[in-house]
Amino acid sequence: SQARQLPALRQEPEALLDDARVLISAAMRQQHRRQVVDHRWTSNHVGRLTALLLTALDEAQIYESLAHYLAEMGIHTAWLALFEAEDDDPVAWSRIRDVVAPARPVLHSRTRSFPPPEWQGVFDLAWFRGSRFLDEIVFFHRPSRTAILADMSENFTEAFLERYWSGWQRAVARLWGIVEGKGYAPLELRLSFIFRSDLRKARDKVLAWNPRRVVMAHGRWQDDNGRAFLERAFAWIG
Repeated sequence: SQARQLPALRQEPEALLDDARVLISAAMRQQHRRQVVDHRWTSNHVGRLTALLLTALDEAQIYESLAHYLAEMGIHTAWLALFEAEDDDPVAWSRIRDVVAPARPVLHSRTRSFPPPEWQGVFDLAWFRGSRFLDEIVFFHRPSRTAILADMSENFTEAFLERYWSGWQRAVARLWGIVEGKGYAPLELRLSFIFRSDLRKARDKVLAWNPRRVVMAHGRWQDDNGRAFLERAFAWIG
């Protein structure tokens, strides 16, 4: 009798596993469909916003388009700075406004004295200069201890490279050190810094902030140990 019951007992967990596989597979398909829909939705909105910005006739249309589409995409805080000239300085002043909430007061301050008085104790910046091609401003948000970079660090994951870059491009990325584990700036940008005294001052200022988080335009953000990450990412500066 017990011998006859054994096959039935074995079938029960197998049936449960089969049911679990079906449920997991269905959930993954649903999640994938949701991601595809979300990606298309975001791409469509970004595309429409880009078209509107390119054809805007004046500042009012720019602000109106940004306020509408950024809020729809779940972006609830976005400040835009426009430079104003003074004598021979084309960027002497900055006019900063919240484009998602345009009713908020516009901030007006000298560009090189950032942050404006209203943001004292909230933001700081370091000016990376000395390159033949570009300067970069690295920002620091004090309340969250977050450093914000554009090109001074690129930190691509292996999964990203495998999905979007060809074999030779992945090899170049690893050779240049713009991958996880190094997080360097691109080689052509590093080579363009001929005069590095100002560059070292900016690097030292960023490290003195002792950031916890690091947000960059290209690659995986760092949620913790930001200073250690940036020490490694800026090692090429010397």
